[in-house]
Amino acid sequence: MKVKHGNIWSILILCVVIIFLFPFYIIFINSFKENGELLRNVLSLPQKFSFLNYQKAFSQLNYFRVFRNSLIVTVFSNLGVIVISSMAAYRLERYDSKLNRIIGSVFMAGLIIPFQVIMIPLTIVLKNLHLINNLFGVIVAYWGMAVPFTVFLIRGYIHNIPVEMEEAASLDGCTLVKMFYKIILPLLKPILFTGITINTFWFWNDFLLPQLIISDETLRTIPIAINAFFGQYVMKWDLALPALVMAIIPAILVFLIFQKYVVEGMVSGAVKG
Repeated sequence: MKVKHGNIWSILILCVVIIFLFPFYIIFINSFKENGELLRNVLSLPQKFSFLNYQKAFSQLNYFRVFRNSLIVTVFSNLGVIVISSMAAYRLERYDSKLNRIIGSVFMAGLIIPFQVIMIPLTIVLKNLHLINNLFGVIVAYWGMAVPFTVFLIRGYIHNIPVEMEEAASLDGCTLVKMFYKIILPLLKPILFTGITINTFWFWNDFLLPQLIISDETLRTIPIAINAFFGQYVMKWDLALPALVMAIIPAILVFLIFQKYVVEGMVSGAVKG
């Protein structure tokens, strides 16, 4: 019997999906186990599904507080990045000049310079601006770090928008600011949601940057709070795994809500107009 190529590809894709989902399966099933049962066999199903671990993790995390901190950082970081990036991308794409080419090169440099290189200088700058141990300091840092990629993403999308639309609006007396907000910005909705979704996963799950800036326990984001379950001598897996599940769910919900726009934005950005 001949096996169709489509069936082979379907089997391969299914295998890849299983491999990628397997860690989530491990986290989920072990989040219901007591610590002793968890350490005996991480692959088995729980002998009894109990939400006691979730109750303890919820309480020890002070989940509402750390959720609020993560939400503030994620929402305002995204808002600033989208506002700055959309205007910068439009200016760089539509107005070619020596200065704009230099600025574009600076943005491109931001894509290739590793965070570890700027980690210490960034901390020093934030300290001098009195933004250490401050959620706004984390937000400002994300603005600087996420704008280069988002500008790159939006520029490719703007390139495919016919410039004739703007010329016609200009002839009708439309100002540059009005043209951007009334014509260009609505057309950017798919790619803006794509950028928001990608950046949300980063802002929500990032550990290193908030850990560098925040020391106040009341300002901890979810990843920093979860790290408190791992000490030098004790690792509270029975509490850390439920905490991870509670941290993952909001990010997954964001992706499920915006996935249509993500696909539309990536496809539209790849097609020459």
